[in-house]
Amino acid sequence: MKKYYDTLSLAVEDLQKQGYTEDLNLKRDCLECRALDYKILADEFEVDSMYRFEGDSNPDDSSILFAISSDSYKIKGLLIDAYGAYSDPLTTDMIEKLRYRP
Repeated sequence: MKKYYDTLSLAVEDLQKQGYTEDLNLKRDCLECRALDYKILADEFEVDSMYRFEGDSNPDDSSILFAISSDSYKIKGLLIDAYGAYSDPLTTDMIEKLRYRP
């Protein structure tokens, strides 16, 4: 059963307790884990869960949180990204993998 969180910070805290400890960055064609110097391609990770959060005062101030695991790299991590006007363009493979709808 999927959990629901009131805030991004509560979600991050709980998911970190569940082992999602790596900080992932979204690149055009991969996920990057700078701490471990990994570039993870779309076919090398799974999206375990996804949560959207909207800003209290401005709906454009929105973010999306992905809990991601990679058996190939033996890691679990979190990806936080803006969605809407400020999201970066992604390759088709990454869009499909993240089911990303900017």
